[in-house]
Amino acid sequence: MDTDDFSLSRLRRDFHRFPELGFQESRTKAKVASFLQELGLEVHEGVGVVGVLRSGDGNRAIGLRADMDALPIHEASRHEYPSERPGVMHACGHDGHMTMLLGAARALAGDPGFCGTVVFIFQPNEEHGLGARAMLKEGVLERFPIEEIYAIHNLPGAPVGQVSTRPGLICSSESLFEITISGQGGHASMPQASKDSIAIGAEIVLALQTIVSRKLPPGAGAVVSVTEFQTDGQRNVLPGTAALKGDVRARSLEDRNNIEIFMRQIAGGVALAHGVSVNVDFHTEFIETTNAKGPTEAVIRAARCAGLDVMSNRQPMSFSEDFAHFAAAVPGCFLLLGNGEVGAHGQPLHSNDYDFNDDVSPIGVAFWTELVRDRLPFKQQDCN
Repeated sequence: MDTDDFSLSRLRRDFHRFPELGFQESRTKAKVASFLQELGLEVHEGVGVVGVLRSGDGNRAIGLRADMDALPIHEASRHEYPSERPGVMHACGHDGHMTMLLGAARALAGDPGFCGTVVFIFQPNEEHGLGARAMLKEGVLERFPIEEIYAIHNLPGAPVGQVSTRPGLICSSESLFEITISGQGGHASMPQASKDSIAIGAEIVLALQTIVSRKLPPGAGAVVSVTEFQTDGQRNVLPGTAALKGDVRARSLEDRNNIEIFMRQIAGGVALAHGVSVNVDFHTEFIETTNAKGPTEAVIRAARCAGLDVMSNRQPMSFSEDFAHFAAAVPGCFLLLGNGEVGAHGQPLHSNDYDFNDDVSPIGVAFWTELVRDRLPFKQQDCN
């Protein structure tokens, strides 16, 4: 894109029309890298894209992160820029996240107003919790040392431009589980001669619901969901094997570990009662996202300086965020930015008719630039 003929909405809608899944973001990466190069930034490409902007002689550096990947969803939107790739769409607003960060890079490159280094991090594959870890493994923080890191996620249902965040836990972890039952198949007319894995599996499904309701403290915010039930049965064949798959969200490492323990106890106990064997696989895709105190205070201060409505102690979100791995490596803050309360922009994340609100893009750019100038000042600034 020619940055002399710049339009945030045009940039964002181009990203929207050509979405790419995690670790397949070749066009997206090329577009981001080209845009940053035209601005004169130092650009590095690896599993993601990193742009470096320096101003003044300050030795402090901060990181700003945006995610690039789309989702395997067939778009049902009726606007004039739908996805041109069937079965893939930007249903989470990563097109908008990239646009806001590129807009901020352009604004800061043209009028820095800060002293230090800004590292613009565009990461792949956020949706599966793999992109941040891939960039960390590649050595992004060793090559581009930063003291703090920040990320924005849009939030449908919240007023346009409202900033909400909190110190401490902001997003839940996500763990995936699979429970495999090995029983004995048989004729549907003679259940006494088999060990019906459907009946046993159903018992496990119901028992798993007691983890949240009876084994964790009220208000823990955990969620245990069985999302798939697969068997080798037929219309007149009782299944001998079954697999239960599902998703766990937790707000603390302790709860996450306890859920796994309880899950293994329940599955093993039900299996013992029925004389079958079970195997439980439990692995964590996303760790809990935790905001550091100083960066969170900076976000609140910058948002207020930018004239935005601020919710400074929102409730933690039940969804999970790959940014957690960056925030575990260096102090950081993850914040939500309102995408709109009603109409098309109130549609939930990951819905097939979701669309990022272009009215939010300039607000995000203004916030990012204010945050950079707050964290990398030439001198102490007071916006009160």
